Amino acid sequence: MRVLGLDPGSRKTGFGVVERDGNRLRCVTHGTIAPAARLALAARLHAIATRVGTLIESTRPDTVVIEEAFYHESVRSTLVLGHVRGALLVAAVEHGVTIAEYSPREIKLSVTGSGAAAKEQVGFMVCRLLGLAGTIPADASDALAAAVCHLNRARFSAPARAASAAATRLEALLATRRTR
Repeated sequence: MRVLGLDPGSRKTGFGVVERDGNRLRCVTHGTIAPAARLALAARLHAIATRVGTLIESTRPDTVVIEEAFYHESVRSTLVLGHVRGALLVAAVEHGVTIAEYSPREIKLSVTGSGAAAKEQVGFMVCRLLGLAGTIPADASDALAAAVCHLNRARFSAPARAASAAATRLEALLATRRTR
């Protein structure tokens, strides 16, 4: 399974593609999308969405994970972040990719074991989990963390879904036998 994680930001949007092969996680690519600061918001949104579309086409993820909005003291910052998230959602939908969303707390908890972890802790654990040397930009590590979070959730929820489906089939079979 291949996942594109996105950490939305109007100045820098982080991205990271992680692939699961059995129990092994591998970083395919990561980085930041940083449109020129002098551009108007609409032009920055367009640049971000276009670049994400290109990433989806080149990396072919099964799922795009977008960090949910958090509430900032500045209403304007929260609103702008919402615009960026909207552009990312549209880019994913345009390319027919499944979308998953997790809160920053859920992502941190999945990667570090603490929902209140500092950015440095997230970056350290992402590098460790993916076998990356050195440090990577915080926006990229947050995006990789979102992808890892989804892969962890998918791994643990797949057996639960399979068990639930098996129980449903068993119930249907027993109901059919009772009506005979």
